[in-house]
Amino acid sequence: MSEVNFAEYKNVWVFAEQRDGKLMNVALELIGEGHRLSRDISADSKVAALLVGDKVEHLAQECFEYGADLVYIVEDPLLKNYTTDAYTKVITAALREYKPEIIMYGATHIGRDLAPRVAGRANVGLTADCTHLDIRVDKYIDFTSKNTTLNTSSLDPNDPDTKLKMTRPAFGGNLMATIVSPTSRPQMSTVRPGVMQKLERKPGAKGEIIRCNVEIAESDIRTKIIDIVKSAKEMVSLTDADIICSGGRGLGDASGFELIQKLADKVGGVVGSSRAAVDSGWIDHSHQVGQTGTTVKPQIYFACGISGAIQHLAGMQDSDIIIAINKDADAPIFEVADYGIVGDLYQIIPQIIEQWDNAEALADAVAE
Repeated sequence: MSEVNFAEYKNVWVFAEQRDGKLMNVALELIGEGHRLSRDISADSKVAALLVGDKVEHLAQECFEYGADLVYIVEDPLLKNYTTDAYTKVITAALREYKPEIIMYGATHIGRDLAPRVAGRANVGLTADCTHLDIRVDKYIDFTSKNTTLNTSSLDPNDPDTKLKMTRPAFGGNLMATIVSPTSRPQMSTVRPGVMQKLERKPGAKGEIIRCNVEIAESDIRTKIIDIVKSAKEMVSLTDADIICSGGRGLGDASGFELIQKLADKVGGVVGSSRAAVDSGWIDHSHQVGQTGTTVKPQIYFACGISGAIQHLAGMQDSDIIIAINKDADAPIFEVADYGIVGDLYQIIPQIIEQWDNAEALADAVAE
């Protein structure tokens, strides 16, 4: 392997995943994270969004408003729908031409398919399913000042202690592994949706658009899209939900999710679950919350019959309000809950639904 000249690589890139001309929420989250990382690297480092598709230039403005300094655009009719071959070719070509120091993808179905292929073509490592990212600056802490600060202005990209620290769950979520890529560039990772914070939107923000002239031909694509089925079954969007009603092993059996669904319908939420419920075959994996499922940050999280294993807590503990219902008063879930109810969920949830009905009836009466 030839030695890499780290000085040639600069800026933090985000694969701004879009579908049907709409940016995925995780792309905006990663632009915010990329903005933070780029400033930690140096004052000159920038965050760039990489848009790939057909007629996607209109999305550049949204990227700027959420923190992007640059937007690289690759457009071609052959890129309208995602295919592994086409997207891998154009992104690999863009990486070789512009040499970003870091590139991040959302750990979506597309990101998990695309990132390993690009990493293979670029002959670099990939850390998948990250939940935390940071720049190693431990050698640059200034202890001479009364106000101890990180001196990021003097970071040397050739110094091994300026590497990106990529943290992800390992061994089924039982521990967290921090991984670095000391000898290759760009540093590459996929990041879980719902983990990073979007920046506050700044309407009218401006940035630089760079068009990538990458050639792509039909012969480069070995698969042909015959049809796109968007809803073969009912899908759940946990990352965008304001209210999540989750059930766990305490439900007893799969029929318990009928009650959880009634609660979710009443409060305007979606149904989630613990890993134990999924492993028992009571509900589809798409509903799973936790380190090995989906990380969520709803306004309200109902944890019904969930004991609170550390893997589950890691996926929902940043919820604004957590309401726990469990027979076991010593269940770990109560340690993170804002409101806890000790008792039989099959008695408590119907009462919550009844009280919700009463509150709605009262509100309607007052309005009249």
